[in-house]
Amino acid sequence: MKYAIVNLGCKVNRVESDAFASSLDAHGAKSCDAADADLIVVNTCTVTGEAEKKTRKAVRGALRANDRATVIVTGCAAAIDKDTFLAMDPRVRVMGKAELASSIDAGAWGLDVAAHGPALPVGEGYRTRVGVKVQDGCNNACTYCVVHVARGKATSVDPREVVRQCRALASAGVKEIVLTGINLGSYRWRDEETGKATGLADLLRMLLEETADLHKEGEYPVRFRVSSVEPRDVHDDLIEVLATAGGRVCRHLHLPLQSGNSKVLREMHRPYNAEHFEEIVANLYERVPELSLSTDIICGFPGETEGEFEDTLRVARTCRFSKIHVFPYSKREGTPAAARIDQVPPGVKADRAQRLRDLGDLLRDKEREARKGTRELAVVEEEGIALTESYFEIPAPKNAKAGEMIEVTL
Repeated sequence: MKYAIVNLGCKVNRVESDAFASSLDAHGAKSCDAADADLIVVNTCTVTGEAEKKTRKAVRGALRANDRATVIVTGCAAAIDKDTFLAMDPRVRVMGKAELASSIDAGAWGLDVAAHGPALPVGEGYRTRVGVKVQDGCNNACTYCVVHVARGKATSVDPREVVRQCRALASAGVKEIVLTGINLGSYRWRDEETGKATGLADLLRMLLEETADLHKEGEYPVRFRVSSVEPRDVHDDLIEVLATAGGRVCRHLHLPLQSGNSKVLREMHRPYNAEHFEEIVANLYERVPELSLSTDIICGFPGETEGEFEDTLRVARTCRFSKIHVFPYSKREGTPAAARIDQVPPGVKADRAQRLRDLGDLLRDKEREARKGTRELAVVEEEGIALTESYFEIPAPKNAKAGEMIEVTL
């Protein structure tokens, strides 16, 4: 059986799509282009109105590319608006992610029931830095977001299962494992027998211990990266792990700001103000001087004034972000922000987005210059690029193999 996977949206979706692909591979299927596939899986996104448009376009594109394949639509957009996709074509099936995973294991679509090998997203066709989903769902309700509706309440994966997955990946030679989740910092598992609670910092300590010896002589051990964590979840125990792990937990955090103005943050229903965010960042830099910080910022949120946007630029400078992901506000129907009558004009949003990108480029250049001459470990990626601990891409040495961890000079 031949399959193709179309992935849209966040890093968690990417990890889930890789998990589907590796499970299909393990059951004897072969990856191919959509035109030749027997099964096409579209993993959808619904975070903004624009994301929904791209999702519908992707499903229609899959149907046009192949007039015989079964098209499975899964993910957040499918969870929110199942009927829209079912109405597109009789070949479309809408499935939840757990249902899709179970169907693969049960031998649907002509798959072999017996697995041909371990379902690991490792090797040709997969990224050298491998994501492991340890958390799903969100208990927050930001006024611009619908993901908490699509994904449901926050849940966490049993730490023993996380350890099992990470040990298998480290044994297979993976040098960087990226822990992912919709609200990763909320990770919390309580053992029903002992009552013991495991948080994100506890999980990282377990993983460091359980994978310390899973590397060949002369090679570096696997390291872990925290993909994204909310400001409210940056507790002292997490900072301590970052400060003491010697780089085996990357001294890089993705810390979403969204706005540098406290009024806008309050209207976004974000659980912090600008001053608190700056205090968190100052504490992080004091405890982990080598730290690199990236962030997400929304510009042009309904009602945002020029002065409030200027506050965001000021906070970004103060926090010295090494990378800023800029998101011009995009209405998502069904959210409180979309119903507001004080929408920012498109031209103003575009102007603010460009100014923020320009600042992001300037801050990134400054951070790169500040690190010039320092030594870091980097993982070589498939396209001949190495990614450093501090999340800078640099050209990989010609003799470096994809997946290797090497020491480099910035």
